[in-house]
Amino acid sequence: MKRTGRLATALTLAAAVAAGGALTAWAQEIAIGAGSKAGVYYQVGRAICRLVDREVEGTTCTVIATPGSLFNLSNVRGGALEIGLAQSDWQFNAVNKSGPFEFMDDDFGNLRALFSVHSEPFTVVARRDSGIRTFDDLKGARVNIGNPGSGQRATMEAVMAVKGWDKDDFLLAEELPAAQQSLALCHGRVQAIVYTVGHPNASIGKATGLCDSVLVEVSDPDIDRLVAENAYYAYTTVPGGMYPGNPDPVRTFGVKATVVSSSDVDADLIYEVVRAVFDNLGRFRRMHPALGTLEPTAMVREGLSAPLHEGARRYFVEKGLM
Repeated sequence: MKRTGRLATALTLAAAVAAGGALTAWAQEIAIGAGSKAGVYYQVGRAICRLVDREVEGTTCTVIATPGSLFNLSNVRGGALEIGLAQSDWQFNAVNKSGPFEFMDDDFGNLRALFSVHSEPFTVVARRDSGIRTFDDLKGARVNIGNPGSGQRATMEAVMAVKGWDKDDFLLAEELPAAQQSLALCHGRVQAIVYTVGHPNASIGKATGLCDSVLVEVSDPDIDRLVAENAYYAYTTVPGGMYPGNPDPVRTFGVKATVVSSSDVDADLIYEVVRAVFDNLGRFRRMHPALGTLEPTAMVREGLSAPLHEGARRYFVEKGLM
């Protein structure tokens, strides 16, 4: 199937996967499924592609804006995408057929981890004039819970489940993609938004800078239980002073962003993709602020809730990283 056909299918059918055989060595094109252009995933995908184009002779890398983690995992599984970015929790759920994957007929056993990148705090942003000061204040408010197929929506649904909430608990449960939610917040269409994303993030910067919004702490006994029962979650903090009008650190929980492929993608090609990133890690770190503190050992050991790809493993063993 031609690349244009495969990508058209991938971008049209969020739950479906396009047909496609295994890559042969030195494919001319790699497609990386990222996320909204407003999010960090898209910038990370661009950074990987820039290094692949620079370092891997004869291979062209393209980053694709997608609905997010669940979409990327489905399309990596089926071969419409060679590589995708996904939250570590939904990588785990896909491989173990749990959460939203429990009743899906598709087998995600061919998913393979390459490496992890930045941490992704579950971030709640509310208009200051909304009166929302705690996470429980979201009940009865107009909230963007994220578009179906995105990691932010899936994480919000996990939080809603542990809180015993459903969509009827909100005055409005909007389903806008990340690229549209800050504008909706500033225009008053919603009073709060949720976003599982690396920081600093331009979309959250826009919401805090243009319409006087505040980050809301996500920490209570229900969240304690959610974090304790799921090893891929951990408490984290969004530093104070990162966004206008938010001088204090805000406690929340989060996941890792992971780079995922499948066992159907050629091991030599994956070796070269991983080599392009890790041999140029200093350059990679400078490509986005969220990548600035990456360390090789953490990238190899943290958040990889799918088996490691053979090509990635070969590189890490050669470099003494495992």
